[in-house]
Amino acid sequence: MKKIVILFTFLSFMLYGANPKPYAALGNLIFDNAIGIEKLQHISQYGISKEKIEAYIEKVKALKEMGFALEAGNAAVDKKIYLDTLRTLSKENDFFLRDAQRCFNEAVEKQDSIAFEKLIDTGLIDIAKNKEKITEYYYTHQEDLKGSKHLQKYLGDTKLQKAKEAERNREKMKKQREAEKIRRIREADKRKKEALKKQLEQEVMQKKAI
Repeated sequence: MKKIVILFTFLSFMLYGANPKPYAALGNLIFDNAIGIEKLQHISQYGISKEKIEAYIEKVKALKEMGFALEAGNAAVDKKIYLDTLRTLSKENDFFLRDAQRCFNEAVEKQDSIAFEKLIDTGLIDIAKNKEKITEYYYTHQEDLKGSKHLQKYLGDTKLQKAKEAERNREKMKKQREAEKIRRIREADKRKKEALKKQLEQEVMQKKAI
């Protein structure tokens, strides 16, 4: 039993723990997304076959282990093979991202709030690119949504952004009102000066006429 627990802990670390440093720019993308890709198998409404996902996750775990061995200086690990495998899995990663987006679009179209939230919680849906779609869906179906972690974070950031924007607008309006007030004062002063000038000219004219 103890060996099983240790094995499970090791496999979990291989997927959820830190990433190997060699070729990190490419590797981090694959290893980090694997966590979300693994969640796709639990979205039965639109998920890809569970076997396909599990096979991919096992390849990612094995590659991650290879990466750590390479990082540790293990001479038995071929650097080129590791890089080539990264590139191969990168294509599979892109496939899963595209399919997650397809499933997300389908969930929105069919108004499937369960799949909608689950897909957002995978972290595979680009929030920035789907901003309008997510916001519109939330405000239309918020009674059906349970409040996923990623969705709440997005909404929290959005509310904060709106609050900051509202504050900027208030400051802008305040400055505009102040500027308008100064303009009116200056115009009033100008009219007074012109009226005084005209009055003085008339007085001079009257004195000359006498």
